[in-house]
Amino acid sequence: MGCGGCSGTKSQLGGPDREERLQFLANVRLLKRLPQQEHGALADAMAPAVFESGSIIIQQGEEGDVFYVIKSGKCIVEIDGVAETELKAGDYFGENALLRNEPRLATIKATSRVETLNVNRAMFEKLGLKAKLQFPKRGAVGGGAHVKVETKPSCPKTAAEENLMITALKGNNNLASCVDLDDTKIKEVINRMWKESVAAGTQIITQGDMSADYFYIVMEGSFEVLVSEENQAGQSVECATATRAGVVHPGQSFGELALMYIAPRAATVVAQSDAVVMVIDRLQFKNILAASSVQMIQGYVRYLDRVKLLNPLKDEEKVELAKGLQEMVFSKNDCIFEQGEKGDYLYILTSGSVSIIQDGKQIVELQATNMEAQHFGEKALITNEPRAATIKVTSETAAALTVDKQTFDMLLGPLEEIQARGKSGTAQVMKVTPGVRGSKQFGLIFRKELMKLGLLGCGGFGSVEMVEHVKTHETYAIKQLSKGYIVKSGMQKSVISEKDVQLMCDSPFIVQLYETYNGEQSLYFLLELCQGGELYATYTKKNLWGREDCARFYVAGTTLAFDHMHSKKIVFRDLKPENLLLNEQGHVKLTDMGLAKVVAGKTYTTCGTPDYFAPELIASKGHNQAVDWWTLGILTFELLSGHPPFESATPMQIYQKVKKGINRVAFPKKCRGVVETLIKGLCNSNAGERLPMKKGGIDNIKQHAFYQGFSWEAMEEFGMLAPYKPVVKDKKDMHNFSAKREDMPPQLRYTDDKTGWDSNFATST
Repeated sequence: MGCGGCSGTKSQLGGPDREERLQFLANVRLLKRLPQQEHGALADAMAPAVFESGSIIIQQGEEGDVFYVIKSGKCIVEIDGVAETELKAGDYFGENALLRNEPRLATIKATSRVETLNVNRAMFEKLGLKAKLQFPKRGAVGGGAHVKVETKPSCPKTAAEENLMITALKGNNNLASCVDLDDTKIKEVINRMWKESVAAGTQIITQGDMSADYFYIVMEGSFEVLVSEENQAGQSVECATATRAGVVHPGQSFGELALMYIAPRAATVVAQSDAVVMVIDRLQFKNILAASSVQMIQGYVRYLDRVKLLNPLKDEEKVELAKGLQEMVFSKNDCIFEQGEKGDYLYILTSGSVSIIQDGKQIVELQATNMEAQHFGEKALITNEPRAATIKVTSETAAALTVDKQTFDMLLGPLEEIQARGKSGTAQVMKVTPGVRGSKQFGLIFRKELMKLGLLGCGGFGSVEMVEHVKTHETYAIKQLSKGYIVKSGMQKSVISEKDVQLMCDSPFIVQLYETYNGEQSLYFLLELCQGGELYATYTKKNLWGREDCARFYVAGTTLAFDHMHSKKIVFRDLKPENLLLNEQGHVKLTDMGLAKVVAGKTYTTCGTPDYFAPELIASKGHNQAVDWWTLGILTFELLSGHPPFESATPMQIYQKVKKGINRVAFPKKCRGVVETLIKGLCNSNAGERLPMKKGGIDNIKQHAFYQGFSWEAMEEFGMLAPYKPVVKDKKDMHNFSAKREDMPPQLRYTDDKTGWDSNFATST
């Protein structure tokens, strides 16, 4: 439930005895982050309360500090005056109030006499429980896995079958709320689906299974949906202890998340009887969605045909360049560029009008029409000599397609070489790839010289440990990835990309890479050690949520990290407080390049952390560096409010809210004022209109009212005192981390497949 931590369980509290309290607390989502031995103190601290029928227990919009467990009676949950669901004995609400001041997201009203057990934030903190909470990293999804998926030939369908399939697709609210399935796309999906028979008792989907590649429409029979609790290791328990979440009948569908990205299945689905389903895989579905992008690219090519300077491009090169074009929107009196400015972009005007001004005098006005698109600045693709004139927008709005020289060279190679070759020439033009860091030497630290000191963190593929170099006594973080797990998940290219991206980064606001190693069973990244810990855990333990000075500081550091990455055409795609680390001085550093990628133009892999998904990721329309600026807006909101703006119980509910837009979000008090305009400027649903994507780039953030009086120069030079300085006793201090050995992911045995996918991974032995 969305009521400051409303949720439900199947526990029934028959009386106030301690054992029943303990049994219940073990099922509370937040309290699962407490060590089991701490539950007793909390159970003893809980106080009883009684509410008569009609009483309002908590009021939407009011700040709260009490967590409630219902012993007996019933309550109704109301959001914006609309009844949403009923709570009964064994349910709980208000858990987030134990962590921070924030407005209640719903009203809870007693519909009968209600008895509760309560504990407030002050008592929770007095018991020292807040500092003992452990916060596992929110998992990312997707990530460009290269796993072979079996696709079967489509089958013929009768008119009755097609109608049933149309009903299923249009009736799947999760699917409809995330992607645009018009009648044409629905017909194409139906045409590509194939039929499969399923015997009674067959487990067609298993909760936690990573092989989640298919979407199903039920044609005959029915399926039971079962959801299991996770054990302490994060693994699902057996189906026998699972909760029945529903039944899927003919004309309904399931498995829609598999159409968007690679992620573990969220439930188990079992055939209740002999059944028939229609099936489609993720790749075919995404190709259907991408059809509109193909039409858009064809339109862009027609614009490129009108740029004389680009005549030497071959037809296929124009298609490639069209994929790399970005859309920019301007307002009246905006200067697209000014005379004397260094030139780095070609602009093709697609709507509106502009004036060309030279030495203060208007030379001519250009206007885009359906028949003609004007262009200017094309010499920037050859040289960055100063602009010869000023281009100023004269219409209320104007739009342009743009490409810069770096992107052009990465996609096609230098334009001068293309011109020399000509459209019909056969000479090879070499594409220009961004270089790796040149000032850093590798091969200096050998893995055998590293001594393990302790565990810092765990991830899906492996772990991060603190190590000491026995010769220099310097300490580092070493990230270990299971090669068996990498191969099973099809993430070989992704891991190599992670290394390549990390090599390209050379910013004090990004965790530095020192070496990479290739072992028999694992790959290793030797990284800069940040002893201050993860920002997410720090915020919770030190109660930094809502502190404007902290948000300003950490958002500024992330902005500078993104600016560096984007200058190299890298898109990060997985910003969240868990991927920001603090060094011993409290300075912030971006970490984990697992989903980062060099992108000239757009890429289409749906990946990231659901709370931070941008709309273009959800819609599979292609994305670029603009997704990172969306995530920066989400981060700003979360640091000030304590939760992301689109937070919901399931990914699909998050995506439904994202599609409605940031303007539908209720901003808490801490997020109002000038910071609200910053958040909304970053979380614009139109990627090209996000603040740093517009003319001015990150200066649009630096000069924002939220940063009035902030010294960006001091920030960039690490001369600014951090608002919070972690306690770090020495180079071996690990107390700011709380990982456990039992949280380590399983190591899958790796047998060399002789493909050589990892042969160039190591920089040292």
